[in-house]
Amino acid sequence: MNHKNDGAAIESFKTDPVPGIIIKNSIPALIAMIMVMVYNLADTFFLGLTHNDLLVTAVSFAAPLFMIFMSLGTLFGVGGTSVISRALGEGKTEYAKRASSFCMWACVAVGGVMMIFLWLFLDDVTVMLGAGKDSIALTNDYLRIVIGCGIFSMISNCFSSILRTEGEAMKAMTGTLIGNLLNIILDPIFIIGFKWGVAGAAVATVIGNAVAAGYYVLHFLNGISALSISPKYFSMKDKIFTGVISVGISASLANLLVSISSIVVNAQLSQYAGGDMMVAGYGVASKVIMIVTLIGIGIGSGAQPFLGYCYGAKNRERLISGIRFSALLGLVFCAVVSALCFVFAGPIVKVFLTDKTALGSGVHFTRILMSTAWLIVAFVICQNTLQAIGAATPALLASLFRQGIIFLPALFILKAVIGIDGLIWAQPVADVLSLIVVIFMLWRKIRKTDFVCIQ
Repeated sequence: MNHKNDGAAIESFKTDPVPGIIIKNSIPALIAMIMVMVYNLADTFFLGLTHNDLLVTAVSFAAPLFMIFMSLGTLFGVGGTSVISRALGEGKTEYAKRASSFCMWACVAVGGVMMIFLWLFLDDVTVMLGAGKDSIALTNDYLRIVIGCGIFSMISNCFSSILRTEGEAMKAMTGTLIGNLLNIILDPIFIIGFKWGVAGAAVATVIGNAVAAGYYVLHFLNGISALSISPKYFSMKDKIFTGVISVGISASLANLLVSISSIVVNAQLSQYAGGDMMVAGYGVASKVIMIVTLIGIGIGSGAQPFLGYCYGAKNRERLISGIRFSALLGLVFCAVVSALCFVFAGPIVKVFLTDKTALGSGVHFTRILMSTAWLIVAFVICQNTLQAIGAATPALLASLFRQGIIFLPALFILKAVIGIDGLIWAQPVADVLSLIVVIFMLWRKIRKTDFVCIQ
């Protein structure tokens, strides 16, 4: 087997300047996240061209459920990245292979069970999502098809992270790029050309995710990786299962709580007059916020393998340097993008919505959310660092604080105090308070760690 990629990329983590490593690994991750962003906006954009904002509403109701599959892929991807990067830093190549195989087959098993469950109880699930009488049938049509890409979405989301542990940032980006570009190309064909509406958006999503997953599988089947997805390496022993799950659950829970939060907000908004159109506005505002969020995730994902390697190699100086540089890079980048989105919220939202209520709500909600969106990157980097160094409990608590412990009480308290705007202001409040918490937890963890540099 040819392991030509194993040495040079890992060696660079030891010797290359830290800013160069962070930038080199973050650029492909950022490009991948930008493609994820474009892919997420594409469905809404082409559905908006039909001038039927109920189609946008249906996808908005369905989006949190689809994010559950992404959350499960993130569980194995982030958890696997942490375990594998530390194993490579310690020279345990065989252990890394066993961990990567576990992640692959866990995605297949868990994704398959989820797909069957959701198909069996789809009608009940759609009602639970809060879809109203005008949008429930359309939401059902979308979900019935898009659930079919559950396994593919999990594999794609998982291995776009894991490939970076062996320095394959470009290949990680390419898989995401191929799947998303295909989805974007197919969207207008199926939605506008074939007039399939939300069903067309769902079919394009399934095909794009299946092709992306296939790309990552072929990478391993070609025998050029130091890792493996072969069933013969599958193992849950020697803390592989607990190592992956304990770290990955924090990142997975973050996405899962985002889904739950979106479901709660959608259900609350739908109770007001013109609720379906407000849900459409909130759905578009969430997509705009995703522009900033994905930039933060891209920089955090690019830095995570290096931070995990430095921790495994007991190199405190390079670990601290990596955290500082990635945080500074992310804050500057996200602050600029947030300011632009705030100023041009009107023209941006108008691209997707035409109904007066939906458009007004979308612009108003976007500006509220953008007030703290630029801070998300600092939260992501701190949390990713906790994941990278195996600090499972603090990373889990960080997720719980941002989207659960702080957000959900703030949601209902602020709604009672200031009404409908309180549903939206809950997120900025949670962003600020959870960032303070995660910075404290990371500082405390690093201060207590005994580093013995083995450069």
